[in-house]
Amino acid sequence: MISLVNSPAYAQHQTGSHPENQNRLDAIMDYLQKEGELENIDLIQPIPAQEEDLLRVHSPEHLNHLKVFTENGGGYLDFDTYASPQSYEIGKLAAGGAINAAELVFNQYDFSYSLARPPGHHATHDKAMGFCLINNLAVALKYMQEKYGLGKFLIVDFDAHYGNGTAEIFYHDPQVLYISIHQDPHTIFPGKGFVEETGAGEGEGFNLNIPVPPGSGTSDYIYLLERILEPVCRKFKADFYFLDVGFDGHMEDPLSRLQLDDDFYPWIACYMQKLTSKMVLILEGGYSLDAMARSNLKMLKVLKDKSTHEEEWRPPELLVRDENKNTLKNIQETFSPFFTF
Repeated sequence: MISLVNSPAYAQHQTGSHPENQNRLDAIMDYLQKEGELENIDLIQPIPAQEEDLLRVHSPEHLNHLKVFTENGGGYLDFDTYASPQSYEIGKLAAGGAINAAELVFNQYDFSYSLARPPGHHATHDKAMGFCLINNLAVALKYMQEKYGLGKFLIVDFDAHYGNGTAEIFYHDPQVLYISIHQDPHTIFPGKGFVEETGAGEGEGFNLNIPVPPGSGTSDYIYLLERILEPVCRKFKADFYFLDVGFDGHMEDPLSRLQLDDDFYPWIACYMQKLTSKMVLILEGGYSLDAMARSNLKMLKVLKDKSTHEEEWRPPELLVRDENKNTLKNIQETFSPFFTF
């Protein structure tokens, strides 16, 4: 069973011609409607997160700043992160959508997908950045820890940009394994997410970055993820899984220089189902409306059908860049004290 958590109220986070705007969600929902897929997916309206939910992740100063800033009319919080007068309340709704999706998976559904905005994985404990105001996934994870006493959580993030906020929030936490594959931070925002950033203190070894150079495509991603995900996930033995979904690695996307095609997204959905039968999906980036709508549909069909036949989406031959083969060796050496793959 699969559910989709979404609300037309997300349009009240008004960003105008900013790349992160309501057209993103509309394109996805309209395409699902056009292709008849919404008839086979349970649509759930999100409930806003409470202040106590946000405070498990964010500082009171950060939340108060967002609230006052938006009440005073909003504007640019930094050079690329925009907030309108309703954005704080809609940010709470987006975080609540992530909580709702997590509870749906815990209680009933195999998969639940929070299709919300603003996105969240760049928002740190005390700062909005990278189009993100509140860290939706982190809020949901902390909520599940608090309410249900779950032990281990695993996050796989394939947005083109490293989710620095999520990584920082759990950087010292050995109960949260964060795995991110993203464009080389030397060449893209936020300038973090190198292999050597492995976590700290008790969390050392539980922040696993897979940076890939511009031009990397589906073959490179499959080569790396096939060799890393299964052995790491099997050893970690998480109680709960999050898939942080980004479509901005697509070859048609204007905000990265990656070359993923439509078939990567059903491939990763199939592959993850080999590792877990239940999973929460959280939308992050994706700024080519057509590419995002097509790829999203393929991903959802695979989840709806509970397909694990990832070979259907795998290229006949993996053409892998030498830089990515070297990155795998670097990751294997760096993580040898923690994982073997």
